Amino acid sequence: MVDIFDEVEEDLRAERAQALLKRYGGLLIAAALLVIGAAGGWEAWRWWQAKRDMAAASAFLAAMSTAQTVGPQIAGSSADAASHKAAIEAFDHVAATAPDGYRTLARLRAAALQADLGNLAAAAATYDQVAADSTADPVLRDLASLLWVQRQLDTGDPARLEARLKPLAEPDNPWHALASEDLALLDLRQGHTDAAKATLHRLAGDVTLPQDLRGRASLMLNRLGG
Repeated sequence: MVDIFDEVEEDLRAERAQALLKRYGGLLIAAALLVIGAAGGWEAWRWWQAKRDMAAASAFLAAMSTAQTVGPQIAGSSADAASHKAAIEAFDHVAATAPDGYRTLARLRAAALQADLGNLAAAAATYDQVAADSTADPVLRDLASLLWVQRQLDTGDPARLEARLKPLAEPDNPWHALASEDLALLDLRQGHTDAAKATLHRLAGDVTLPQDLRGRASLMLNRLGG
């Protein structure tokens, strides 16, 4: 009797399974295909990203190689100007085609070459592009602002330069020491010697700063009479 009941129960289970399969089989197959498709799509996306990153890295290294052949800009040297322009174009290509990280680095290198070539307006515009790029790393955006100031420290409008430097000179900013040094130089340019000395004393006495920066601060203090 027990065997009969077991056989009947098994038959009922089989019938229920067949009924469920007929009713929901299409959905189960669709769900399985969706999972397989999603996994395949994810792997394809990762492959495409890796391929894109490799292409960007190769292009950036090629641009760096071109930039390394550029010597100091010599007035009247058309060959040197041509090599600068070739390197700038290489970095511009990377900036136009590469993902965020390489794009930002390429713009910074292009701006430096533009400044070396004497085109300070173009360099400032490129630095501004990086500083205003919300997708760029905040540290690199602040670096772009700092370099924007440094390229104009002797000739730019003091009020504008100071406005860009002050946020960078905050203690929690990674560029605060260099920004503070530039603020001291800007004060000296405007004849604010006491303010410059106060900043330089702080930099020279800060043991957490790099030795070369502290040394520059001490040297300037000596020249200013302490």
